[in-house]
Amino acid sequence: MKNHEILAEEIQERDEEALKYLKDIKWYRITEPKGFKLEFHFNTNPFFKNEVLSKTYHMIDEDEPILEKAIGTEIEWYPGKSLTQKVLKKKPKKGSKNTKPITKIENCESFFNFFSPPQVPDDDEEIDEDTVS
Repeated sequence: MKNHEILAEEIQERDEEALKYLKDIKWYRITEPKGFKLEFHFNTNPFFKNEVLSKTYHMIDEDEPILEKAIGTEIEWYPGKSLTQKVLKKKPKKGSKNTKPITKIENCESFFNFFSPPQVPDDDEEIDEDTVS
C-alpha cells in the first residue's frame, strides 16, 4: 500500500504497525443500491477487535460516478490503542489549585480515518457551486 502514490500519503507512521496485520483486501460490486464495497481483512491484532473493516460506496449513477453516500465500519479500538486520536497530557501551571495533569484527546491524521467517511450534503443548496462545475 505504501507503493501506491495516493495511499502512501494517507498512511502515517503510527499506522504502520497495525497495517502489518492486514492480510487481504477484497472488492465487491453491489447492485441495490448501485455501488461497490471494499473489505480490509485483518489478522487478530492488539489495536482493534474487528477482523474486517469495510467501506461501502453508494453511487447515484453507475455510468457517471457521483457519490450518494459512503458507509464505513466503526472501528472497535482496544483501550488506549486508537490510531485516529492522540492523548495530550499537559501539566497544570505553577501556582494552580489543580495539581492533576490536564488530559485532552485530539483527532489526528491516520489511514484508519478512511473508515469514517465525510457526510454528503442532504440537499443541493449545501453543495458548493464551484465544486460541481
